[in-house]
Amino acid sequence: MVSLRRVRADVAIYARGYMRSRVGLFFSLAFPIILILLFGAIFGGSSGPVKVYVQNDDGGQASLAFVQALNRPGTLQTVSVDPSQNFSQYLLLHSSSNGIVIPPGFSADYAAHTPVNVTIYGDPASSTSGIVLGVTDAVINAFNLNAAHESQVIGTRSLSIQSYGYIDFLIPGMVGFAILVSPMFALVNVSSQYKRDKIFKQLSLTPLTKTEWLFSKILFYCALTAVSFALMMLFGRYVFHARVLPTVGVVPFLLLGPFFFVSLGMLVGTVSTSVESAAVVGNLITFPMMFLSGTFFPVNTMPGYLQTIARVLPLYYVIEGLNDVMIYGNYQDALGDLAVLAVVSLVAFALAVRFFKWRED
Repeated sequence: MVSLRRVRADVAIYARGYMRSRVGLFFSLAFPIILILLFGAIFGGSSGPVKVYVQNDDGGQASLAFVQALNRPGTLQTVSVDPSQNFSQYLLLHSSSNGIVIPPGFSADYAAHTPVNVTIYGDPASSTSGIVLGVTDAVINAFNLNAAHESQVIGTRSLSIQSYGYIDFLIPGMVGFAILVSPMFALVNVSSQYKRDKIFKQLSLTPLTKTEWLFSKILFYCALTAVSFALMMLFGRYVFHARVLPTVGVVPFLLLGPFFFVSLGMLVGTVSTSVESAAVVGNLITFPMMFLSGTFFPVNTMPGYLQTIARVLPLYYVIEGLNDVMIYGNYQDALGDLAVLAVVSLVAFALAVRFFKWRED
């Protein structure tokens, strides 16, 4: 029988020791906040219009209207280049690959419905060049439509749908980061050190059982994760205005996540032959999972083979489930993520208890 009194006492003892560790508190509570502030500042804001250099070799009314149309959406910021300049050399001197050249006679050809080509400079590997090409193509299509019909025939109407930015996906990812890092590294270190220093042997002389000891660590890291979650929500919503919701659907992930990673960390530390080997194995498990599970960048932006690998990693289901409940309110898919997480957590816990020994043979 598991004694809740012994579990509670062990949680209190472990918590006091943990709170004295400034390094542990920093990586558990402060470090995820620093990452949110850093990545949120880099990727969370608006990037502003793309600068594009325009050389107007025509100067007629139609070419001036064309340049004005390029600026109108606010996506591009045109910079005029004197027609006397060597345009290719000018782009190189200004460290840019984005440019548009309007040829001589553009206005006359446009009025006479004579084909005329606008030259677009760009780097196929650059995302900004794709933006320049897209906006320019849209303006050209509008001019062609106007030339063909003298008035616009087909219009557009806009329907708004709520869109989410990078910071909205970063918050669930960083919650998953906290769920992974704190219990995993701590239990790998604690279990391997306790085994080396014979502390487990001393604990075997107390009424505390192996299951109670492990369960107390799970309870502690569930509580620590809840505090970390609250801090990240606070900073995300009030500093970067993240549109994530702290719904009740988050709670199962804040419980099952630490449950799995405490068990996994305990298992790694227990089966390792030394503290050093335990740290190596822990890093080999943690770092690929950290970067491939959607912690910092959405999994659906990765190559197909990496997406397949990500779906094998337990942290993927933690972060996907948090995205489902905090962003989309999609509880049906979240239940599937929870089911996977529950199964792997029970397996990891059973293996940790199975291989966890008070005394070495």
